[in-house]
Amino acid sequence: MNKYQSTYLNSSIEYLKGVGPARADILKKELNVFTIGDLLFIYPFRYVDKTQFHLIKDISDDGEVVQIKGKLISYELIKGKKQKRLSALLKGSSGFIELVWFRGVKWMADALKEGADYVVFGRVNIYAGKKSIPHPEIELLAEANAKKPKKLDAVYHSTEKLNARGLESKARRKLVRNIFEKISERDLPENLPDYLRTKIKLCPRLQALQWIHFPENAQQQQAAEDRIKFEELFYLQMRLIRSNKLRKQIIKGPAFSQIGEYFNRFYKEKLPFELTGAQKRVLKEIRADLGKGVQMNRLLQGDVGSGKTMVGLLSMLIAKDNNYQSAMMAPTEILAQQHYQSLQEYLEGLNIRVAFLSGSVKGKKRKVLLESLKNGEIDILVGTHALIENPVIFKNLGLAIIDEQHRFGVAQRSKLYLKNDRVTPHILVMTATPIPRTLAMTYYGDLDVSVIDEMPPGRKEIKTVHKRENYRPKLWEFMKSEIAKGRQIYIVYPLIEESAKLDLQNLTDGYEQLLGFFTRPTYQMSVLHGRMKPADKDAEMERFVQGKTQIMVATTVIEVGVNVPNASVMIIENTERFGLSQLHQLRGRVGRGAEQSFCILMSSNKLSKEGRERIATMVRTNNGFEIAEADLRLRGAGDIMGTRQSGSVDFNLVNLVTDTQILEVARDLAIKILDKDPQLQQEFNKNIKHHILHLNRVRKDWAMIS
Repeated sequence: MNKYQSTYLNSSIEYLKGVGPARADILKKELNVFTIGDLLFIYPFRYVDKTQFHLIKDISDDGEVVQIKGKLISYELIKGKKQKRLSALLKGSSGFIELVWFRGVKWMADALKEGADYVVFGRVNIYAGKKSIPHPEIELLAEANAKKPKKLDAVYHSTEKLNARGLESKARRKLVRNIFEKISERDLPENLPDYLRTKIKLCPRLQALQWIHFPENAQQQQAAEDRIKFEELFYLQMRLIRSNKLRKQIIKGPAFSQIGEYFNRFYKEKLPFELTGAQKRVLKEIRADLGKGVQMNRLLQGDVGSGKTMVGLLSMLIAKDNNYQSAMMAPTEILAQQHYQSLQEYLEGLNIRVAFLSGSVKGKKRKVLLESLKNGEIDILVGTHALIENPVIFKNLGLAIIDEQHRFGVAQRSKLYLKNDRVTPHILVMTATPIPRTLAMTYYGDLDVSVIDEMPPGRKEIKTVHKRENYRPKLWEFMKSEIAKGRQIYIVYPLIEESAKLDLQNLTDGYEQLLGFFTRPTYQMSVLHGRMKPADKDAEMERFVQGKTQIMVATTVIEVGVNVPNASVMIIENTERFGLSQLHQLRGRVGRGAEQSFCILMSSNKLSKEGRERIATMVRTNNGFEIAEADLRLRGAGDIMGTRQSGSVDFNLVNLVTDTQILEVARDLAIKILDKDPQLQQEFNKNIKHHILHLNRVRKDWAMIS
């Protein structure tokens, strides 16, 4: 089926009246607009009230968007060193303002009429007290008055290339108006059932599109936004929830029917601490999943130190009790090694064989390990992405645990499904990045989600303080006092994506400064950054883990998974350059031992409002979920989640920070509809089914993979 039920809307964008080949090429490159229909779904980001006019004397803010009336007194073409510019002088009722064009100057000069009255709209530039409007929208006052007055004019995101081709907001409005002159509801049929639109009072689809581009008032604009946002969220939730339900019907998993000797003995004799109430609740959810004979696909999220690994271990013991193997995959060799060593210590004396596999395991040792795995002699295999390589064959893999799942691509994770050719292994993905409920519902709506929202008792809260450069001498003395107590220290420098060289220079300068104060052989330092070879990184980290160095100077490569209980101080340089979630992850590298730990946030004296709020949040709370909510509010969903890997979430209008109520309604209705009509076979749900099929054709669906 075509993308739109209309040959006109499916036509190439160049065939739209007013476009042509050259403009079409720019629209494709700058906006991903390939068909006439695509342009309808590029929505305005704000509106301008064109019934309001500004007085020139009242304009005071550089960058202010204004609409003014005035007489064009004069204009002239001025030759510059590189290009001509057109300068025109407009006289309003309260003063003068310059209008300037740098592109299309000849065409504009021919079009202007000296002495005529104009309506001018644009963004003001104020330099040395002089006001000007570069590249304004301009229209003869008589022509503007002759038109039907519109209160709101749509403003679209643009680029220099679009503007250079005359595709600024005014021109784009004209193109969209040309589309609406050609189409009806047959071209864009309603995709929500009447009963659903009536229930929540939504306007029709075509009406919403017309109002979002050409609202006559704020009420029409709001009605259009409500309809479009609901539609975006409703169909995302329908696809995620339906995918989850279908997966549970189709994909069978091994039935772990018994809780046996290994689990019970470990729980009674070896468990090193009392489980928190949250851990017990999550373990109960996992046990229920494992016993159903349906593949578990569960996300386990919890703050740093909340005890996710112990829940994972207990889940693997259930697999062992049912004669199945388990795998635990981590994104780095250091983290995988730490998991391996922890599991060995926990399971000592239980006759459970744990093995480690990574790219560094080679030769005869690797060959023997792979043979033992294939024969079923290995119960738990811990490692890096080496676990998913083709030569790695399990005898009976029943459970795969993926730590820090966002570090693995979907295709990588999907290979775990193939490691058992009889049943699909259960999947438990873990993340130490707390996810706000809004994001969990949106990005992980296709998974069952468990949350450990409680920290182990007796754990000392990390003391977090904010300091500026004048604190540096006291900071060095504090570091020396902590080292004298036998503690270790991290110092982290920011990753500046635009310049890897600048990154390294920041770290190098800091390292050399420290050498002047922490002299050898009394003090030893490690250095870790992303441009080092993997073997060198591991060697430096190992020196720190073994206590051979007291100070680790690093970039953010130590953000995830490094566990050094003796490290009690985290110093973060240029704190203002980090996001909140990243700061929280870095802070989580300390506070892992019995001693009091500290996080010192160093910053410049000049901080933006957002920078001050981020730092204040870090100082105020250690709660990862509270921090994640603040990060969502400050930075938006895209920055927090990074690249969306398991599926595709594309919103044209939805803002996950502000549209949580619409999301809740959309998800609730999607669940109710699918509970009553799982296959969407009822006549009144047929347009929902048709639209989901259309979306699945347009976009490959990875939702079956965690």
